[in-house]
Amino acid sequence: MKDILEKLDVRRANARLGGGKSRIEAQHKRGKLTARERIALLLDKDSFEEFDMFVEHRCVDFGMNDQPKTPGDGVVTGWGTVNGRTVFVFAKDFTVFGGSLSETHAQKIVKVQDMAMKARAPIIGLFDAGGARIQEGVASLGGYGEVFKRNVIASGVIPQISVIMGPCAGGDVYSPAMTDFIFMVRDTSYMFVTGPEVVKTVTNEVVTAEELGGASVHTTKSSVSDGAFENDVECILQMRRLIDFLPSNNQVGVPEWPSFDDIEREDLSLDTLIPDHPNKPYDMKELVTKVVDEGDFFEISPSFAKNIITGFARIAGRTVGVVANQPMVLAGVLDSDASRKAARFVRFCDAFEIPILTFVDVPGFLPGTAQEYGGLIKHGAKLLFAYSQCTVPLVTVITRKAFGGAYDVMASKHIGGDVNYAWPTAQVAVMGAKGAVEIIFRADIGDPEKIAARTKEYEARFLSPFVAAERGYIDDVIMPHATRRRIARALAMLREKKVEMPAKKHDNLPV
Repeated sequence: MKDILEKLDVRRANARLGGGKSRIEAQHKRGKLTARERIALLLDKDSFEEFDMFVEHRCVDFGMNDQPKTPGDGVVTGWGTVNGRTVFVFAKDFTVFGGSLSETHAQKIVKVQDMAMKARAPIIGLFDAGGARIQEGVASLGGYGEVFKRNVIASGVIPQISVIMGPCAGGDVYSPAMTDFIFMVRDTSYMFVTGPEVVKTVTNEVVTAEELGGASVHTTKSSVSDGAFENDVECILQMRRLIDFLPSNNQVGVPEWPSFDDIEREDLSLDTLIPDHPNKPYDMKELVTKVVDEGDFFEISPSFAKNIITGFARIAGRTVGVVANQPMVLAGVLDSDASRKAARFVRFCDAFEIPILTFVDVPGFLPGTAQEYGGLIKHGAKLLFAYSQCTVPLVTVITRKAFGGAYDVMASKHIGGDVNYAWPTAQVAVMGAKGAVEIIFRADIGDPEKIAARTKEYEARFLSPFVAAERGYIDDVIMPHATRRRIARALAMLREKKVEMPAKKHDNLPV
């Protein structure tokens, strides 16, 4: 018996070495952790239970039968806990065949995907790989397809998070693309369908891997990635933080953590947050952090479409999704990018029963040929569609401008907002006073005094929250310093909200 146990220990030790000490050292020299080091950092201490440690590939073509087989076949899979909550994980091992996907490699991922669905627990994929294992041909492609199908089935059922911690190319990029969130590591990770060499051959473009698909590209231009971090350690620690905000699945409701922040807390500084001049910007993030529990806000896609803010926070210890116009960037206007960003976030929150808190200061949609040619109408409709489809609690606070169609889109009462508040500084109207007066009183444009008088009249009548409040479109005009308390009470009241939607196979989102 002792001999058998010793042999087991030896086999496990060999498997844990992956591609060997020299390749592990090479990984460290690149500033990257190994797959097992990443998992150990991600999960609670000693909580990782590994599956399929001894799986080996079965390929015999192109000299593969002459190469020594490595247990695990380039991916580490299993489950553990993050702050006591069950999480499934797979981590590509770059030290074994560059983390490339083979038939057995894919089977390991598929197994852990299936188990995550059965257990109704989140799954996190750590990517550091060079794509398909070419020697296996169509078998590796079939493996990708099996993984992709399960990504789609799991969507909206369990949270799926992809963390790109090295190369992620070819077929490997499509699994992350179908998950809920993608995060990257600056300077060491990149994503692209075809690499720089292929690009040069086909289009004659000379481009580096970083320029083609680095974190700087995907967090600011393409919006493929929801955030980037400086190194492996910071990235993984932030993933632990994110998991704490997310429900385990679409039926259990949001997690609830002890909060030391008084629900009744008032912040008098909010009474002076809005500048006297209507066109002067202010930082909406200041409002968000002053209202939520302990100022803890996990922002999603902070470097893309900065004119809108999305992220997770807590009110009374329970997770909420936050969507807010940002007056500091483009005056908080809605454009195609902001609409897409917010729509995807709203749909995620609705899928997982996360209440949505919306702060509104929006002068309208961004005009111009670039926006119209770029499909602003359909992109704007995505956000409208997402909010209208929501069955989760929707609490909205208008702080200043809510003009035109953008007023409707930003979780207004008309499309399903449950509790809609406004600050006394709110301006709810079709458009700003100057533009409205020049249209309504076009005949008086040549008379500055008349125009000034008409503008003042328009401002007094329409640029306030009370016209909307008189019609019940605003439930109450609240004091800014009481915002936290009013939001907390509204969310508590809506906790058991139920909405029945018509039966359908699925909707037809304006993509």
